[in-house]
Amino acid sequence: MIIAQVSITPIGVGTSVSRYIKIALDEIRKSGVKYELNAMSTILETRNLEELFEIVRKAHLSVIEAGAERVITEIKIDDRRDKEATMESKVKAVEQKEL
Repeated sequence: MIIAQVSITPIGVGTSVSRYIKIALDEIRKSGVKYELNAMSTILETRNLEELFEIVRKAHLSVIEAGAERVITEIKIDDRRDKEATMESKVKAVEQKEL
């Protein structure tokens, strides 16, 4: 399972970018993958890198198609191969640690 943090930022479209973020998020929703939107990025769970890159490509291009002439897309990937991990399992692992 791939867990990735994605941030898509249109440049030169004004101070508020929420309209563009909504357009990118709609592309992510269409993919059917599990995701979580937060204040600064979106977290995705995908089966493999190919699926992740295709979803990010579509989301990135959707912002350009909506009128942004410049878009910066950042991806942070957790590709763990030694055991199955999900968004929930990663959070649970931290919460269960004792200090």
